[in-house]
Amino acid sequence: MIFNRIAEANLEDWKKRPNRKPLIIRGARQVGKTTLVKKFAGQFKHTILLNLEKEKDALLFKQTKDVRSIVEALFLLNNLSITQTAETLLFIDEIQESPEAISMLRYFYEDYPQLSVIAAGSLLEFALKKVRSFPVGRVAYLNLYPLNFPEFLNAIDHQAAKEQIKKIPAEPYAHTVLMSLFNQYVILGGMPEVISTYIGMDSYTGLPQVYESIWGTYKKDVEKYATHDSDRKVIRHIMETAPMYLDKRIRFQNFGQSNYRSREVSEAFQTLGEAQVIQLIYPTTDLEVPVKPDLRKSPRLQFLDTGLINHELGIQAEMLSLNDLSPIFRGAVIPHLVSQELISISGLNMQRPCFWVREKKQSTSEVDLVYTYRDKVIPIEIKSGADGTLRSLHQFVDQCSHSYAVRVYAGMFSVIKTKTPAGKPYWLMNLPYYLGTMIPEYITWLIENYPNQPSF
Repeated sequence: MIFNRIAEANLEDWKKRPNRKPLIIRGARQVGKTTLVKKFAGQFKHTILLNLEKEKDALLFKQTKDVRSIVEALFLLNNLSITQTAETLLFIDEIQESPEAISMLRYFYEDYPQLSVIAAGSLLEFALKKVRSFPVGRVAYLNLYPLNFPEFLNAIDHQAAKEQIKKIPAEPYAHTVLMSLFNQYVILGGMPEVISTYIGMDSYTGLPQVYESIWGTYKKDVEKYATHDSDRKVIRHIMETAPMYLDKRIRFQNFGQSNYRSREVSEAFQTLGEAQVIQLIYPTTDLEVPVKPDLRKSPRLQFLDTGLINHELGIQAEMLSLNDLSPIFRGAVIPHLVSQELISISGLNMQRPCFWVREKKQSTSEVDLVYTYRDKVIPIEIKSGADGTLRSLHQFVDQCSHSYAVRVYAGMFSVIKTKTPAGKPYWLMNLPYYLGTMIPEYITWLIENYPNQPSF
């Protein structure tokens, strides 16, 4: 099943650039990279498709380092004239299998700028280590993630709900329907094969096998890149135990009640991060731009897809019986998914969000996310329900130079003028969970429509 993806707009922008560079699409396995490009290929008169997992395709780049010979051979094999380069897309899939092909991308840019070249691959970070001459400055990047909530609405063909998501501010009458659809998305996650299977069967039956297959593939993939058998054991241990730490910050030493040392666990997490299966999200103590992650402090875990983790935790059956998913797994599932939503719209860079901490001997404060808007660092608190205290958020607001804050919660959209316990007035924008991908647009709207210093 082919889904409409937000990344298609990025591809269209890339196609229009006069100085277009070869584009590398990064992403974990099975997030839809190949499907995305094949759909986009319909905008070209001709398409040349290579899959470098096939020996005959990979052989092209091993036999010669002359890009002209490769291009001429490809056009001959596809019964195309070399004069048709400007209306042709060359798609090199599974490029991680050929360091020679990765190196060759720079020459496509230098010698055939009129030819549109897209490469895609998973586990690319490992392949790049084998490339002697990487084409720095000669390629562009696009990152692809699992389907986010608007893409999920596209997939199930609920266009009315998708239109409501775009409205700023949100309409109160749409809240109940959007929350119901969002709960459905929370349970499923955004892996394309999962969504496709669910739509085809109109049932959750059969999904456990799909989740198990995907997670098992990731285990096998990542273990292949471990240097020693001991490294594989650490990676295997982390994959088996990490979901249990969804709700807390972690320490590397003895992670998952093991005897593994800090360095062993740290290196294993680095490998998993390069595979884009599990990322480490670090805190910051910054209240002003630039926001810098503090790598000395304990991180928290961000998994590729919440649906996969729901399956690994064995909580999906329980979720199906609930109307309110906020408290699920100690209130950790929804905040994880909102973070996943924000990451999903960062297609042109691989920056990870930060959360904010203030650590003192007597007390610790933590704000779930911070978002940089021009010269402002906006705190975002993700509450597990419609109510809840905002102690950490208030401490951030008291110390920062502006008067804006965001709460993502189970209630309806609103903007209220309020005060911290210390007496500082500020604007609190309340966003329902289903607006996670719209956080940047709503923050822009808030700052443009409400003065920095509210008065009482």
